[in-house]
Amino acid sequence: MSASVTGTIVEVRPHRRRWPASLTIGVVLLAFVAAVALVSLVWLPYELSDTSGSRLESPSAQHWLGTDKLGRDTFSYVMVGTRIALTVGLSSAVIAMVVGLVLGTAAAFLGGWIDDVASSLLDVVIAFPTLLLAMLIGATQGASLTSAVWSIGLAASAVVARLTRILAKRLLQQQFVTAARTSGTGWFGIIRLHLLPNMWPTLVVTAALIFGTAVLAEASLSYLGLGVPPPNSSLGRLLQGAQATVLNAPWAAIAPGVMIVAIVLGANFLADGLRERFDPTRRTRA
Repeated sequence: MSASVTGTIVEVRPHRRRWPASLTIGVVLLAFVAAVALVSLVWLPYELSDTSGSRLESPSAQHWLGTDKLGRDTFSYVMVGTRIALTVGLSSAVIAMVVGLVLGTAAAFLGGWIDDVASSLLDVVIAFPTLLLAMLIGATQGASLTSAVWSIGLAASAVVARLTRILAKRLLQQQFVTAARTSGTGWFGIIRLHLLPNMWPTLVVTAALIFGTAVLAEASLSYLGLGVPPPNSSLGRLLQGAQATVLNAPWAAIAPGVMIVAIVLGANFLADGLRERFDPTRRTRA
């Protein structure tokens, strides 16, 4: 596109959205973690039950991350633990988003005393840390992969519900929503055509943050014995098992710790990059 100003042709280039560096870092970190998890589905250096290695063996060509106190290959366990961490993180994030969206949207639509009660209850739930709520729910249901996913997801859903309620109430006051209601559009159509398209940039950032929080919460639960039970090789359980030999064989604790950090950092970089890309007030023009 060009414009003529006093006989001079001036080229006007449309502004393009800048791809944030934090988004690139987050995608790269999570892509690496996802690759490790996917490879573990089809290939492992050693079976998890294989104890043919020497006890606390140092990293070598045969055992890339050494062995644990039972002679098992640490790298194999880290690969499977990464897969479990991603499974719990993604599943918990999906549960939190679905439950939170339903509760928050319902409170905003119903309004009145129902909205007031829902707002107060959400504030009370959010006052408790996600890990503490997950521990309480997990303790009542018993240690299992399913209970870990549901406990973390339900605990995190309160944050999504409060955010959804706030966003939905603001949008319901807009003129285009009022016009849609006047024209006879039902509540489902308003949600699908007006609420979700305007809320998703904020909600997708929240989902990325919940994913990282869920991975960290699951590792903490497993470390405390309330998460994924044996023989599953949760990253938190690997850390718990390696603490007794951390001075003699630090690699057994460093490897799962680094993987947890990579996942959480990747999720936070991804969330920050998405926020910068979708938020007009933070977007810089190229």
